[in-house]
Order: sequence, then structure tokens, then C-alpha cells
Amino acid sequence: MLHKVENAASTAVSPAARVGIGGPVGSGKTALIEALIPELQRRGVDLAVVTNDLVTKEDAERLRRSGLIDPLRVSAVEAGACPHTVIREDPTLNIAAGDDLEARFPGVELILFESGGDNLASTFSLDLVDWWMFVIDVAGGDDIPRKKGPGLLRCDLLVVNKIDLAPYVGVDLERMLAEAERVRAGRSVIATNARSGTGIVAVADAILAAVLFRV
Repeated sequence: MLHKVENAASTAVSPAARVGIGGPVGSGKTALIEALIPELQRRGVDLAVVTNDLVTKEDAERLRRSGLIDPLRVSAVEAGACPHTVIREDPTLNIAAGDDLEARFPGVELILFESGGDNLASTFSLDLVDWWMFVIDVAGGDDIPRKKGPGLLRCDLLVVNKIDLAPYVGVDLERMLAEAERVRAGRSVIATNARSGTGIVAVADAILAAVLFRV
């Protein structure tokens, strides 16, 4: 009997780490995931994705068509209300989507949860995710860090995306990044251009170190 118990324990599968990706509409959350998928796969990470939209599955369909990941590994949640409702107030739908992916893909190590586009007050419930990032973009204005907001302040990692647009929208990128670091009291801030890949390795490094304990 003891031998059977030991065999069962040796084949037990650890639950997947769950990482949230939030931020305003158009900040580049889906593009960031598209850039992260091949980088994480290159490092041998077995992953899946859950997207959130208001009343569509558009972001999920975009990822399914991308050719970057098995379409069956992308699940979609329709919030039907303010996007933060299903990632913070009642994350039941997202928890169930993550559980379903783990049941269908027993080896999955990491599930990315993309929030629907929301405002600076958007945060993730820690009943849903182990760690989360918030994505803003320079085209939204360099005053975003000064406006603070719970999403920007409480996230584990702040991503400042679309840095290539700074010269075209009158943004002083160095000042914006310095203000972001100041209001976050030195907590992690990474500048990215998801389209070109700038900063993506650093974001992947942060995820792996925080939730998969790979340094």
C-alpha cells in the first residue's frame, strides 16, 4: 500500500502559476502576450491564456489565429460588465476557465489572464492570480504615472509600452519612466515596445523569477 501511495505522489501535478495582465484599452496587452508567448516557449514554459472582453471573444480569436499557440490553449471570458468585475469582485468565471485549462492540459505551468481594457483603478483579485502586471502606453500621456491609480500602484510589475511612439506624441520618456518609478517607490517598471520586442526578455525574466522561480 505504501508503495502505491509513493507512486501516486510521484505523478502528482503541481497547479499552474497564474499571472494577470491588466491595463487600459489600447495599451498593448494582447500584443504583449503575442510577444511573450514565443519567448516563454523558447525557455520551455508550458503555458495557456485566458482573455477577457466585454461581450466578445475578439482577443481570444486574435491569439488563436496568431499561430503562436495551440488555439485550444486559449480560453475566453465575456465579462458582460465592467472588466474589473470578473478579475476582482467576482473572479469565478476566470477561475473556472483556468481550472478547465489545467484539467485539459495537465502539464501546463503558467496561465496568463488578460483583463479587458479598463481604467487606472483596475486591479486583480489574489484569489485569481499569484502575481500581476499593469500595462500603460506612452500614447496615453506622460501624466499617467502622476495620476497614480490602484492598478499602477499595486501591480507587481508596471509595463510602459509603445515607447517608440514617445517622439511622435510629445512625451519625455525618461521623465515618464522616472515618475513611474517614483510613485511606485522603486518597485519594478519595465519599458517595452511589444511590436519590436524591446523589453520583452526583461518581462519574461520577471515572470519566471516571480512565479516559476527560475532565475
